Amino acid sequence: MAPIPRILIVEDDEIIANLISVMLEKRGYNIVGKTGTGEESIFLAAELEPDLILMDISLAGVMDGVTASCYIFQLFQFPIVFLTAHCDDTLLARAKNAQPLGYIIKPFTDRDLASNVELALYNHSMRKKYLDMYPVGEPKKIMAALDILVITDIKGKIIFCNPYGLRFLGLQKEEVLMHYWREVMMIINDQTNEEIPDPVPEVVQQMLVVTHEFNTAVVPRSGRGRKASVIIRPIKDDNKELIGIFFHIREKTLDQIKMAKKT
Repeated sequence: MAPIPRILIVEDDEIIANLISVMLEKRGYNIVGKTGTGEESIFLAAELEPDLILMDISLAGVMDGVTASCYIFQLFQFPIVFLTAHCDDTLLARAKNAQPLGYIIKPFTDRDLASNVELALYNHSMRKKYLDMYPVGEPKKIMAALDILVITDIKGKIIFCNPYGLRFLGLQKEEVLMHYWREVMMIINDQTNEEIPDPVPEVVQQMLVVTHEFNTAVVPRSGRGRKASVIIRPIKDDNKELIGIFFHIREKTLDQIKMAKKT
């Protein structure tokens, strides 16, 4: 028996979101989650691993549906179908990086919704064998990782932080997402306690990988720093254009700390 397709709904109008949910559940689909903001949709996509995401283009949060969809597809390769009340040339141009599998124009009927969902699921099953590897790793591994994994946009605002990273920071998603990374943590030289220069401009301008392996500590806003190695690198989309920055922070073990003191 084929698995029941799992759908994530991103829609800030609760009435419309509930209507979509009822329509699809009647046709046997599994609604695994709903949210009204683009910034939370990226985290939920990685967490829930849906077979399809229905994304409203105009959302109430800081990040609109087109931007969120581009990150979701380029990072995690989950398929998107847009929900929109209008569809113009400017919108279509912005949406290309999300490689959407359809547009559902509001108002829509039960048949419009079902046919678009069914076709999108089929088309993605055909194309996913040709997609490139995940630029920052498989969603399941990212969510389970015991390292601090943070993704920012090209301006340094956080668009994703894995669960272990949130625990390390001692913050909720809402306190982290769309904040500049330096608002939630600092990277310091643990010998001098001086803050290390912001790596974001260097990564963006020169497309370099920045590494801090020795004498480095990461200090969350809560104030308790830990020795760590830090790698910051650019993230590119399938057109080789810069779309974000990946912070991979690995806490040092006691043995590693002792070894560093001996050398």
